[in-house]
Amino acid sequence: MRWALVKVSLAVTVMVVVAFAVPLGLVVKELARDRAFSNAERQAATIAPTLTITDDREQLERAVYSTSAGSDRKMAVHIPASRAAGSRPLELGTRRAAEKDVRTVQRLGRASITDVPGGSVLLQPTGLGSGVIAVVEVYVPERDVSNGVTTAWLVLAGVGAALVVGSVAVADRLGVRMVEPAQRLAGAAHALGEGKLGARVPEEGPPELRSAAVAFNSMADQVVQLLANERELAADLSHRLRTPLTVLRLNAASLGDGPAADQTRAAVAQLEREVDTIIRTARDAKPQTAAAGFGVGCDVSEVVRDRMDFWSALAEDEGRKVRLAGVDKTVRIPVGRPELVAALDALLGNVFRHTPEGTAFSVDVHNGDDAVILLISDAGPGIADPGAALVRGNSGGGEGSTGLGLDIVRRVAESTGGDVRIGRSVLGGTEVRIWIGLDGRRSPDRTRGHRLRRRGRGASGRAPAEV
Repeated sequence: MRWALVKVSLAVTVMVVVAFAVPLGLVVKELARDRAFSNAERQAATIAPTLTITDDREQLERAVYSTSAGSDRKMAVHIPASRAAGSRPLELGTRRAAEKDVRTVQRLGRASITDVPGGSVLLQPTGLGSGVIAVVEVYVPERDVSNGVTTAWLVLAGVGAALVVGSVAVADRLGVRMVEPAQRLAGAAHALGEGKLGARVPEEGPPELRSAAVAFNSMADQVVQLLANERELAADLSHRLRTPLTVLRLNAASLGDGPAADQTRAAVAQLEREVDTIIRTARDAKPQTAAAGFGVGCDVSEVVRDRMDFWSALAEDEGRKVRLAGVDKTVRIPVGRPELVAALDALLGNVFRHTPEGTAFSVDVHNGDDAVILLISDAGPGIADPGAALVRGNSGGGEGSTGLGLDIVRRVAESTGGDVRIGRSVLGGTEVRIWIGLDGRRSPDRTRGHRLRRRGRGASGRAPAEV
């Protein structure tokens, strides 16, 4: 493409130079010729007054040689014989024109230019008082006719060559400016096709290529986002299997002894390991968070009641005391039901997995003007490093944990402009506070705590615990 542009520019420039330089060169040549013969006409006109007042040879010779053409032996005067005056023909100066050409000018009375060896002569007729017509001959050498033409042509050729070279250079730069971004775009497309998801293109070059680069980068970002979302979805879906697996493991633990019981417990353990492998494999790809939209929503009270009904049977088998508060009225939040179910199951599953049997826990819902707080508290040993537990992939010290559960909870909260905090509960163990924004804009770090402490008391009659 680059060389094609250079060739086109070269061809067009050469045609333009030829189209203008050749006619201009011919005009210059014609101007030089006109200038030379105009000067000859002026030289011939200077002798005309003398011819009209005298026919004395000495005076005429003196007048002829007083001119520059006469002194250079380039002028001649032809005076024919006059019958009325009885004079004879008279010729002065250096003659170069043929006799017939002189007689023709005398007969026609018009100026004429005739070629002679080494140049041309101007034959200028002049009427005398005796009624005859004298002819003034002025010789114009060839060098005078072409004086300055060669220099002008060389200048035109130089200008034309400079234009050609300049156009080729400009075309080459333009070609580079167009070709290099196109090559980078093609290279990045090949790299992306080979699986190099980090391939991007600098957004530079002509407007069209910049637009193409912007579109390519946006497409590449979307591809990366889609792959990340798929991996994250795989991790989240796999994590949701932990909830029924927890129930299955706890039920298998109560089967007692025997080959069938041992096989069941081994199968459950193997299944848990496989699910953990899937979660860790998907987590290693570092998927990006996909926020939940505000177009979806659910009743947090109804979801909490439903999930507590599910977990209460297992809690009763393990002798755990359960307290539920703040779910006696409808509370809409901008979170989809599947996402909230996954978050609750992740937190409640952690309670059953990481606290001893018989450990009490509670779930409280606090409804405020601009947010809803969901508290999951337990009386277990607590979390040694709450900050590290919120980092995706960090188990927080729990054996057999993938660390993805709290990340699911965090993403649900952050999708509404909220956050997740971990601290010490009033029961003595861990308290996970999920702040869910109702307008999606208010920052969770602003003056919200005191508003909920004043207005958001749940059925338990206590304010949210400070963490």
